[in-house]
Amino acid sequence: MARYIGPKTKIARRFKDPIFGSDKYYEKRSTIPPGQHGNARRRTKQTEYAIQLGEKQKVKYTYGVLERQFYKIFEEAVRIKGVTGENLIKFLEARLDNTVYRLGLATTRAGARQLVGHRHITVNNKVVNISSYKLKPGDVVGVREKSKSLETINISLTTSNVKRFNWLTWDSSTLSGVFVSLPERDQIPENIKEQLIVELYSK
Repeated sequence: MARYIGPKTKIARRFKDPIFGSDKYYEKRSTIPPGQHGNARRRTKQTEYAIQLGEKQKVKYTYGVLERQFYKIFEEAVRIKGVTGENLIKFLEARLDNTVYRLGLATTRAGARQLVGHRHITVNNKVVNISSYKLKPGDVVGVREKSKSLETINISLTTSNVKRFNWLTWDSSTLSGVFVSLPERDQIPENIKEQLIVELYSK
């Protein structure tokens, strides 16, 4: 699957949010708009459509999802009961690559996708190499036995900023976690206005 491999700080500055995680270059230049001329460029007021489109692009970059796949997730969010925007974010959080990232096995979602793609990750003791694999409550996500000594995983798990989330449990002795349930919207820390995306697709 194609993925974005361009400059990440530039994208983060466009959305005024460190969507790819901690970034020392973003911290230095977060107040300066991206582009050759920075603050010298004339900025026109954004239209309602531009704001909605920008929010959708921000979410796609955050979770590393391309347009076709994103729209399929949105259609699924529309079909089930509940608030469409919240369902959309919950389904994105239930992706395998995102869960590997949330468990602290990788410091970025891109790193988590790489672990999944290189067959280092298991679901219910079976190797799964599909980043978009949708987890169900009760699924156990772990590290393949041969991969438990990987330096990149051990470094990620020993960083001081690993966060734990209410919808996931973690067992450090087995390097595995359980996807307990879909998260509630107020448990998800991403700065996303999902209602703007719903309005965009409703046009």
